[in-house]
Amino acid sequence: QLQLVESGGGLVQPGGSLRLSCAAASGFSLDYTAIGWFRQAPGKEREGVACISAGGGSTVYADSVKGRFTISRDNAKNTVFLQMNSLKPEDTARYYCASDCGQYGRSQWRAPMGYTNWAQGTQVTVSS
Repeated sequence: QLQLVESGGGLVQPGGSLRLSCAAASGFSLDYTAIGWFRQAPGKEREGVACISAGGGSTVYADSVKGRFTISRDNAKNTVFLQMNSLKPEDTARYYCASDCGQYGRSQWRAPMGYTNWAQGTQVTVSS
């Protein structure tokens, strides 16, 4: 099973920026799978944020982050990135990546059904 590790979170001021990374563990490759970013705030359901196709030619964003976040990938480095700009307190959550983008075409973008391969995630806190 593909093993992923998230990093890059931290504490930032409103309006600031962070760049998250989703890296494949040693011995694995991201070349052949789409990667999605999800986030979960206390008391909330895990929700989809962004998704990128295996080749990087297609991306999807949640309405709440469109225009502020950018997902990209560098398959040579076995890494998918999430550039987050103009951060708001509402973006505060723990962020996870997954090798399944879930049902992003639905009104509510939920975590993929049956997906259990969640790593530790990385905490993003936006506060003044």
